[in-house]
Amino acid sequence: MDLRIFTEPQQGASYDTLLTVAKATEDLGFDAFFRSDHYLSMGSADGLPGPTDAWITLAGLARETSRIRLGTLMTAGTFRLPGVLAIQVAQVDQMSGGRVELGLGAGWFEEEHKAYGIPFPKEKFARLEEQLAVVTGLWGTETGKTFSYDGTYYTLQDSPALPKPVQQRIPVLIGGHGATRTPRLAARYADEFNIPFASLEDTERQFGRVRAAAEEAGRTPDDLVYSNALVVCVGRDDAEVARRAAAIGRDVDELKANGLAGSPAEIVDKIGRYAAAGSSRIYLQILDLDDLDHLELLSSQVQSQLN
Repeated sequence: MDLRIFTEPQQGASYDTLLTVAKATEDLGFDAFFRSDHYLSMGSADGLPGPTDAWITLAGLARETSRIRLGTLMTAGTFRLPGVLAIQVAQVDQMSGGRVELGLGAGWFEEEHKAYGIPFPKEKFARLEEQLAVVTGLWGTETGKTFSYDGTYYTLQDSPALPKPVQQRIPVLIGGHGATRTPRLAARYADEFNIPFASLEDTERQFGRVRAAAEEAGRTPDDLVYSNALVVCVGRDDAEVARRAAAIGRDVDELKANGLAGSPAEIVDKIGRYAAAGSSRIYLQILDLDDLDHLELLSSQVQSQLN
């Protein structure tokens, strides 16, 4: 089971904070550091000192780390034109020496679009499908040849399809709960399918849909990685769990029902149940980015048992 650290910087984090967490992620032996791609805080968080851009952040971390994978859960397709996104991600892949992964979604948070003057189109899923075709098409075009695309939303003519990433294929993550279109899109374009904040039952059901869609598309279902993103709150005793839950404004019982909460043994047991449902990778959503002891406990008492 791969464990990855997943952050939500729009809730309030500077680049320096994210750098500290990314370095701890690397030093403590986790597989990767991922972040959300949002510009506006959610719930009661004040969001101070303000948003950081996902791909600018990852570019900086690419030069400050040496081993961990770096990526997004999920880049909003509404934020960037696909040709520009392909350039940005390829460049960060170069800067990291080939450690980048792209999670790409349709975009959903209308309020942040209004707050920063970003268009919020009605038909987002069809745009996402074209974006995936463009981004992967640009990366996959042989050097010296050109890439053209004539879609409903995007048209590219004789693009040199540069720069190229270091990796022969940058892993593409697609995720969500959609019953039909999402599995079909994952079967066509994804290297990994991620379901966020889902129960064991919903996880098993959605993984089954993706596997069926992959077979229908002529792919071997096991070619894809299947993963979960889950909030985590672990403590050495009940008091520590309660303190960490309070720090992120959550209830312990709710966290135990909907995420990974409790003692290290409880976390390991529940991760084992997600593994039985088909998951081979967990993105641990860390909401208190100042609590580095939380990461150390996850490394020494949870990750060590899973390994």
